Amino acid sequence: MLLNDPVAEQPALIKDTTTQSFREDVIAESMNQPVLVDFWAPWCGPCKQLTPIIEKVVKEAKGKVRLVKMNIDEHPQISGQLGIQSIPAVIAFKQGQPIDGFMGAQPESQIKAFIEKLVGPMGPGETEELVAAAQAAAEAGDAAGASELYAGVLELEPENLAAIAGLARLHLDMGDLDGAKGILTMAPEAKAADPAIAAMRAAIELAEQAAALGDTAELEAKVAADPKDHQARFDLALALNGRDRREEAVDHLVAIIRADRKWNDDGARKQLLQFFEAWGPMDEHSMAGRRKLSTLLFS
Repeated sequence: MLLNDPVAEQPALIKDTTTQSFREDVIAESMNQPVLVDFWAPWCGPCKQLTPIIEKVVKEAKGKVRLVKMNIDEHPQISGQLGIQSIPAVIAFKQGQPIDGFMGAQPESQIKAFIEKLVGPMGPGETEELVAAAQAAAEAGDAAGASELYAGVLELEPENLAAIAGLARLHLDMGDLDGAKGILTMAPEAKAADPAIAAMRAAIELAEQAAALGDTAELEAKVAADPKDHQARFDLALALNGRDRREEAVDHLVAIIRADRKWNDDGARKQLLQFFEAWGPMDEHSMAGRRKLSTLLFS
């Protein structure tokens, strides 16, 4: 090993510390870059869940942040001075001072967000790269490959919302409505409003409605016979959406709004908004539909 080798002199990204070495490992080192201190104990179950996740994200930060672990059973003094009353607890030190922290086991996405608050964008991590690969496979028509990739993400991070929504979408696209609903239950209740989860929930509701309506031919005949039969036109829009005929579905709902905005308590507009939620804001039919709706409402 060369003397004064700058690489060799770099402190370890992840290490254990003691009461005696805390000043050097944390206080002094935090003058160079942020240092996370993970307070844990051997008997703490959530600590065992957190440790591999936080170590993984710290490694992905590639030296922008360091992790120091302290066993509070063996070294209780520092945690006592910081007023830590439950573990796991992670405290971030910068310029010798504690500046932020969190308690309890957290999913990888939240730990990454916490670290990015300290050091700026880290770039895609392993799970994000897997999700992107799964989405690309799904778009290319490789449902089996996408499913395998999403499953890999969920092994690493069981509550990854993008993977849950993506896997549910695969099942829905294959006509497995019950499977899609079952997968969606994997999402924590606290994350029910997440856009990806909300979009899948809306898509499942629409698929259930379309399945109940059956074939479009009878509904098309009703609308042709009586263009003012708004209920038949509304049901036809649902059925067409269930067959991925999105542009036609939008046009039928827009026709109802144009003819009678107040019909069914503004039901056509509300249904159109549910379409947009299920399809996603960047879907070409969502964007085109919003333009048609805006033109109709504000012209």
